[in-house]
Amino acid sequence: MTGLKRTPLFDVYKENGGKTIDFGGWELPVQFSSIKEEHEAVRNRAGLFDVSHMGEVEVKGSDSLSFLQKMMTNDISKVKNGGAQYTAMCYDNGGTVDDLLVYKIEDDHYLLVVNASNIEKDYKWLEEHVEGDVTIENLSEKTAQLAIQGPLAEKVLQKLVTGTKLSDIGFFKFQQEVNVNGKTALVSRTGYTGEDGFEVYCDAKDVVELWRAILKAGEEEGVLPCGLGARDTLRFEANLALYGQELSPEISPLEAGIGFAVKLNKEADFIGKAALKQQKESGLSRKLVGIEMIDRGIPRHGYPVYIGEELIGEVTTGTQSPTLKKNIGLALIKTEFTGFDSEVEVEIRGKRLKAAVVPTPFYKREK
Repeated sequence: MTGLKRTPLFDVYKENGGKTIDFGGWELPVQFSSIKEEHEAVRNRAGLFDVSHMGEVEVKGSDSLSFLQKMMTNDISKVKNGGAQYTAMCYDNGGTVDDLLVYKIEDDHYLLVVNASNIEKDYKWLEEHVEGDVTIENLSEKTAQLAIQGPLAEKVLQKLVTGTKLSDIGFFKFQQEVNVNGKTALVSRTGYTGEDGFEVYCDAKDVVELWRAILKAGEEEGVLPCGLGARDTLRFEANLALYGQELSPEISPLEAGIGFAVKLNKEADFIGKAALKQQKESGLSRKLVGIEMIDRGIPRHGYPVYIGEELIGEVTTGTQSPTLKKNIGLALIKTEFTGFDSEVEVEIRGKRLKAAVVPTPFYKREK
């Protein structure tokens, strides 16, 4: 796999038995032990992910808030210092540029965390729209990111943290300059698995040592290194969107079910606002729903969905759920067929197989 980008942890994957694949131009581990084992570790104990392929863009300057209000669908003015917010960026037609996290470091200073395959595109999009006193810098090359996720994540990570009580960091909050294993890191209580956990942002040169230290600290708790396979099944069960599947330039945040991150009533006139307002007022013609197979078969990304002879949409993500032991999927289908228990058919290898529309998320952790 030549020409693929690699994170600073690439050479360490072999130590843990990592099998790599091409993921959006990056050579990343799909699994270390097995997807099911890693999935189960995160749901019941804790798992460690290398997410250093994600992009980090710093936004600074006295006009940074008004700039981000113009670029983002959510209301950035509601984010307090030390807080994070999930949002999207849209094109004029309401299609999605990307979904991302915005961290407010302090007034006039933000950190955006964007999807790996969109780093250059997002940076260019932001750069093209800069107005006033705003500077943006792509920190992706210098920054590494680890995610420790699962019910025992706090217990394990706390062993390496001095001077900070992780229990003081609330959900979607973060602390800067946390001493983790003797190095300085930004630690946020966020993740992409549906479980409690933390994302740790550190200098790229410190990440190898930190990866090994977390795995060592978590030996007693059964922490496993985890790959993209488990990351995908975990986020999917929790109904967390994946750019390129649930979201794309052709799929709006409203259609994808992340309307909670679209504030049409905020004063600022963000890019795509008029189109999204129109979509909402006219009523969506298609929506993302959960489906559960009635017949035997696994729905996969791109499989067509029918009612009778009418093509009503397609599967965006689907798999056999490791937690529920059921064949389930997310499908973007015509709104009139989105009622729960509606019966649809998924075309799997040339055969039409029955499925039912079901509520999402498929999995929700007990608080």
